[in-house]
Amino acid sequence: MIMDPAFLFDRLQFAFTISFHYLFPQLTMGLALLLVVLKGIAIWKKNEQYNRAAKFWAKIFAINFFIGVVTGIPMEFQFGTNWARFSTFAGGVIGQTLAMEGVFAFFLESSFLGLFLFGEKRLGQTKHFISGLLVFLGAWVSGYFIVATNAWMQSPVAYTMADDGSVHLSSFWGLLLNPWLGWQYLHTMTASVVTAAFVMAAVGSYYLLAGRSIEYGKLFVRVGLIAGAIAMIVFVLPSGDKQGKNVAEKQPVTLAAMEGLFKTKQGAELVLIGQPDMEKLTIDNPIHIPYLLSFLTYYRWEAEVKGLDAFPREDWPDNIPLLYYSYHIMVGLGTIFLAVLVAGLLLFRKGRLYVVRPYLWVLMLSFPFPYIANTAGWMTAELGRQPWLVYGLMRTAHGTSPMVSAGNSLFTLLGFLGMYFIIGVLFLLLVIRRINQGPEAEAH
Repeated sequence: MIMDPAFLFDRLQFAFTISFHYLFPQLTMGLALLLVVLKGIAIWKKNEQYNRAAKFWAKIFAINFFIGVVTGIPMEFQFGTNWARFSTFAGGVIGQTLAMEGVFAFFLESSFLGLFLFGEKRLGQTKHFISGLLVFLGAWVSGYFIVATNAWMQSPVAYTMADDGSVHLSSFWGLLLNPWLGWQYLHTMTASVVTAAFVMAAVGSYYLLAGRSIEYGKLFVRVGLIAGAIAMIVFVLPSGDKQGKNVAEKQPVTLAAMEGLFKTKQGAELVLIGQPDMEKLTIDNPIHIPYLLSFLTYYRWEAEVKGLDAFPREDWPDNIPLLYYSYHIMVGLGTIFLAVLVAGLLLFRKGRLYVVRPYLWVLMLSFPFPYIANTAGWMTAELGRQPWLVYGLMRTAHGTSPMVSAGNSLFTLLGFLGMYFIIGVLFLLLVIRRINQGPEAEAH
């Protein structure tokens, strides 16, 4: 299918800006929880080391939060500049959650972050902890409103169709209690905790390997491993399983494309490795487990799973190979994360966690992969929804701004590429500088 150039550049621009932006919220949302944990332990045990660790990570949180805000603002403007017909159609619904995210959650998070960073002496330990708790609450409520927006686009509920063809909200609580939302939200937030846990453990591993800030290195590795293991359990079961059930029930064509299932089968196999061939509509060089897809989807070994052949070709996702690979990258990396975390916990139990240098190297070098897995997970969700912008109601091709030319979209895309490159380098320099200063700097 030949895509209109303006439509192509609109999609590329939004895909780039949102993918780059999400590198930052996934760390802040996960790190917000770990800040509360560190501060809570500091008060409970009256341990100044945990308190300094919390302040150290709060400053990294602040850098990450600031860049996330800067990179998030252009996305909302794109609803008006590049996706005007979508905004006209769905603004009466998604405007509610997007506005609440900005007015309530964002201001709650940013206001109390300032108190947590600079108000410890004036507030005292208990109120300082409460300010950190409110930062966490703001971050996770913010995530809830954003995921609620996406969940409505995946599974529209609580709306009425107006005479002009636009949709309007019929039930505020129906929107916030969308059956699709709960498991998607839990899946997203536990994934952010996995990212934060691996980042924290990687910094701790760096300190241990470098022979500096040893006690803080041990603390970061220990907290990162435990938090990561708990989050991974919830990420896989129940949230991952239940979100898969959502897809199977409400978007069965998406499930077929994710799994590379071209033909409807009873006792469908789960493909572990293989390459989709869109000409022959088969999987090349497959390695699969018989009957497992049927069991995981319906808890019955012989259950029928609908393949792509059960749906009209025009309703298939636009880019099945990219969807298939994104899904399998997410699942494959998640499996590797489990193995790394289990190995770390076994070493911790044997009292050898901090001295096995090969494992510390693995842990330190693992930190980019949760970012890749999270990005692949969101690509799976968004590619799977195609060709719909709002599933079953509005196709993506009908949501763009008809007056914005391909040249305009390409020009702004190139501008974002250059600007975000500079922002990314600045972010890395600031974080590296903070890590090199070390947690001991919090004593001064």
